Amino acid sequence: MLAKKTIKNQITLPKAVITRFGAVEYFDVSTDGECIILRPLQRSRAEEVRTRLAQLGISEQDVADAVSWAREKE
Repeated sequence: MLAKKTIKNQITLPKAVITRFGAVEYFDVSTDGECIILRPLQRSRAEEVRTRLAQLGISEQDVADAVSWAREKE
């Protein structure tokens, strides 16, 4: 199967691939240096999000600081 990247950096996944994932709307995208890896992300899987934040080194304090910063009035 082939997937072509458009000039807008979009890729349409082949129907044979995407039908295996049902109603999945979002994919976690990563790379191992040679391959692009798509992992289905279920919106209700909070533990997956926590794991990903931990992998990125983002702590609860980082999130709290970001929220405070975003709420500051200019």
